[in-house]
Amino acid sequence: MKKIVMLCCTLFVMGKAMAQDIPLLSNISARNNINLNGKWSYIVDPLENGYYDYRLMPFKNNGFFENKKFNTSELTEYNFATSATMDIPSDWNTKDERLFFYEGTVWFQKDFNYKKDSKTKGILYFGAVNYDAKVYVNGKFAGSHVGGYTPFNFDVTNLLVDGNNFVVVKVDNKRHKDNVPTVNMDWWNYGGITRDVALAQVPNTYIEDYLVQLDKKDKTKISGWIKLNTETANQSVSINISELKIKKNITTDSKGMAYFEIKTKPVLWTPEKPKLYDVTITKADENIADKIGFRTIETKGKEILLNGKKVFLRGISIHEEAPYRQGRAWSQEDAVTLLTWAKELGCNYVRLAHYPHNENMVREAEKMGIMIWSEVPVYWTISWTNPDTYANAERQLHDMIYRDRNRCGIVIWSIANETPHGDDRDVFLSKLAKFARAQDNSRLISMAMEVTKSPNNTNTLHDNMNEFVDIVSFNQYLGWYRGTNESCKDMKWVIPYNKPVIISEFGGEALQGLHGDKKERWNEEYQEELYIQNTQMFNRIEGLAGVSPWILVDFRSPRRQLPNIQDFFNRKGLISSSGIKKKAFYVMKDWYEQKEAEYK
Repeated sequence: MKKIVMLCCTLFVMGKAMAQDIPLLSNISARNNINLNGKWSYIVDPLENGYYDYRLMPFKNNGFFENKKFNTSELTEYNFATSATMDIPSDWNTKDERLFFYEGTVWFQKDFNYKKDSKTKGILYFGAVNYDAKVYVNGKFAGSHVGGYTPFNFDVTNLLVDGNNFVVVKVDNKRHKDNVPTVNMDWWNYGGITRDVALAQVPNTYIEDYLVQLDKKDKTKISGWIKLNTETANQSVSINISELKIKKNITTDSKGMAYFEIKTKPVLWTPEKPKLYDVTITKADENIADKIGFRTIETKGKEILLNGKKVFLRGISIHEEAPYRQGRAWSQEDAVTLLTWAKELGCNYVRLAHYPHNENMVREAEKMGIMIWSEVPVYWTISWTNPDTYANAERQLHDMIYRDRNRCGIVIWSIANETPHGDDRDVFLSKLAKFARAQDNSRLISMAMEVTKSPNNTNTLHDNMNEFVDIVSFNQYLGWYRGTNESCKDMKWVIPYNKPVIISEFGGEALQGLHGDKKERWNEEYQEELYIQNTQMFNRIEGLAGVSPWILVDFRSPRRQLPNIQDFFNRKGLISSSGIKKKAFYVMKDWYEQKEAEYK
């Protein structure tokens, strides 16, 4: 085990040196940015001719990354200037019908203007690129990143010039066994630059990151820190929360860190009253505005306590799939639509599955008073013994926590979904759980487990990971993958852990508008009956502290091929892909109204 840890650390160091990346710039939207969203030229490159020569050796020059201007006096077999364009952020699968099933390499290119300033740095930021990104600025390699759902950035100051510049990104979404997620998954592998792109212009010494949160054990204390990008001592920085009459000036230590503790009594964030404060982090040449809420989240026996009060998590699972149009969701408008549907259902909580969602989704949920389960894509059967795979998973977990550590709406970090039991898996996941807790001990840790069936209609949860999580969560599909809807009445549940229980998934598929007998699959009446029987069964589960049915909206999946019913959609949504609510939606809504009244 020690060997694996050492190798993972080496890979991180090597990756940093090779990729020339820097720690993530916190709160990118509050920086002085050049917005690089919009039209990008693109070239589809299934044989990767723009990256490898005919001997499959990577080009040192002459690759597509050089963005050569086409002329007939020399041989150049590509031309971004006359290539098609695509709106970024987006996915190529739904923007170009030729690429609907495509997995491979696509090159993207964009021109932009920049004014150099000796007092500032240029940080090129990507909200996410799926999956393997290689980034070039003005024909020079800037860095690479692996992982389709987490942000990354590079210091490109030395690659920029005054005036016209260009950026080229090689995007490769091919699936591989040792990736995270692996080759087998139940959602669409959308390729492309799927979230915002920005070029931030920041001071040479800038505020890289900060933490502002309610003390875990003292609700009258706000504590945290401010971190510079350099180990610069004696720099004056401050935190200002005017509504609480707080203006605290502090000084950095030799590591460029400044710590603070402030006695105050904020209004605590709750789903009913999602109070957020205007917080400003400053130094002489920099001003960063944020909205931050304060709350505590903990467990006591089989209860989840928000601000010390018992709470039931009335939830729904959500994929990052755009409402109405399909494709990858990314915008504030997408987030508001999806979360408004969740609120109409009666939710105070969402499970953002099965990967970190875009920052708009997290921030809008927080504003709307919705608690969040955020997850990394350690999904199904990962390469448990491969050190590179573990390093990849740990890096994604780190980046998820890093980006959202100031978002009070996030109450659960999830480290996995439906992973098979085994010693190698237990080693892998226990390390991830310990890593998550070391990064952030102010939130709860969970994962979606599986239940095994025992004789006499008894379902027993046994998972060695129980000791590493705060909440015992599991997926169960009675009425769909197991048993019948009627069998729910006879089921008993054995969960031998003194911890809160969340049913992280349940449900079944129905094509919206298809009606029939409630004992016949695929129609709305069958799904409705499944929800009736399951919710009645849930009332008998001891320690149940929340549920998040699968799923809010039908979503695209290559596994779901049944003609005229699925047509490459997973139809377990309570809402159709065109935004129409199914009958089961109202069953869940009624049950949540009962739960809300019960927990007032």
